Amino acid sequence: MRKLKNVLYITSPDAYISSEGECLKIRTEDNPGIRIPAHNLEGVVQFGYPGASPSAMALCSKLGITISFLTPHGKFLARVEGPQSGNILLRRQQYMLYFRDESIRLSSRFITAKVTNCRQVLLRGYRDYGDKVGTHLCGSISKLALLAKDAFSCTDESSLRGIEGDAAREYFKAYNALILSNREDFYLNGRNKRPPLDNMNSLLSYLYVFLTHECRSACESVGLDPSAGFLHKDRPGRPSLALDLMEEFRPVFVDRLALSMINRKQIVPSDFERLPHGEVRINDDAKRKIIDAWQKRKNDIITHPFLDEKIEFGLLPYAQALLLARHIRGDLDDYPAYIWR
Repeated sequence: MRKLKNVLYITSPDAYISSEGECLKIRTEDNPGIRIPAHNLEGVVQFGYPGASPSAMALCSKLGITISFLTPHGKFLARVEGPQSGNILLRRQQYMLYFRDESIRLSSRFITAKVTNCRQVLLRGYRDYGDKVGTHLCGSISKLALLAKDAFSCTDESSLRGIEGDAAREYFKAYNALILSNREDFYLNGRNKRPPLDNMNSLLSYLYVFLTHECRSACESVGLDPSAGFLHKDRPGRPSLALDLMEEFRPVFVDRLALSMINRKQIVPSDFERLPHGEVRINDDAKRKIIDAWQKRKNDIITHPFLDEKIEFGLLPYAQALLLARHIRGDLDDYPAYIWR
């Protein structure tokens, strides 16, 4: 298992990245130069437009560090990476599976894990705060168990998407019961993304940006093509396989962290602003708090249920990408999607 390194998140909108020896140098109006040893990094995510120097991009390319450029509000712009080291034999097998019945079977595994982990989030909330959340969560927990069972045995793409939609509605309907602080300000009236129209959707979307980066890097690191998915259809510029892999992590990586930050009042309503056209955005101070909580969450130690090995939580996308690659090569009969315990 590889070592978990840091992802550098640069949120200052005026930051410019250059290099100095084996260090990245971050320059802003307030600070002429923060030096960060590049060998400690596995990725750089920049929220802003100034960009990076060719020498900085060359250093990152040499060390296998991917730089992702996003707008200040998290919309993906571009990605810079070095020469591809993907395994061509593995990728050929990956493409072949897409055109066989294996595609729907793998899609069912991703959705089964997603629905099961959504149920686990509700179960954990009920166990921790049963007297505060009420018993109405029990109905949603039971329904999600049935939907996960249906997803696992599903052999039809349209039916699987219907199951996923039913599960999402049931889950997010119950999700609000787990919000114990500032509930009126963080009430989730369904998912909306482009743009997010309330505080909770804005927080979830921001965290999903980080998870997308982690899953795409994980796919690339084991030799898979992150653009060739099974559940998510091909689209230019879309990391479809990374989005497939994300499904099983959304509830435990993002949804649970968002709830924790709200209930502990690490994130409060004043951390958000509503723009004239209705979009809700997170202010810069809150972004730094979110990134800090994300990094701490990645360092939590868990025991992987299939590998039976203690790993950092942040290595889960890599571990699952590795298992998916083994299944595609034929070393595993089935893909053991991650189920949170």
